[in-house]
Amino acid sequence: MRVLGVDPGLTRCGVGVVEGVAGRPLTMLGVGVVRTPADAELGHRLVAIERGIEEWLDEHRPDCVAVERVFAQHNVRTVMGTAQASAVAMLCASRRGLPVALHTPSEVKAAVSGSGRADKAQVGAMVTRLLRLDAPPKPADAADALALAICHIWRAPAVNRLQQAHATAAARTPRPSRTAAVPVRKVPR
Repeated sequence: MRVLGVDPGLTRCGVGVVEGVAGRPLTMLGVGVVRTPADAELGHRLVAIERGIEEWLDEHRPDCVAVERVFAQHNVRTVMGTAQASAVAMLCASRRGLPVALHTPSEVKAAVSGSGRADKAQVGAMVTRLLRLDAPPKPADAADALALAICHIWRAPAVNRLQQAHATAAARTPRPSRTAAVPVRKVPR
């Protein structure tokens, strides 16, 4: 499986491509950051992010895209920019028919480091170790994008099995007929 991880942001949108399967050594195919100037108009910044992600999709041809799920922050401006960049990444993937997976920051940290409360340095160190790199990717947004891809590769098989089990159970469960009359029982007072 080849996964493009996207750590969304308006100024720095981390991107990283990892290939492999759960239980086997993983390979980094590329890592970087799509940058936009903070003083540029919002629409222009979003177009620049779209172009950057499209280039990564063209170059690496991933099987799916893993995007960090936007979570509530105290700074509304920051969360809005993150959400907008996240939507651009999802749009680019969906336009190509690629599956999109959303992972929370704590889910990604737990997957790569064993702790959902790991700091940026710990995530970078584990990404370096897991991908057998000489040094942690810089800036941290790039390392986070690789961590998202790793998380998805490791968790996708389990999530797929759960979804299949739910679908099988739902198919086996008889549904009540909508046209059947349900008797009404009066309850004495």
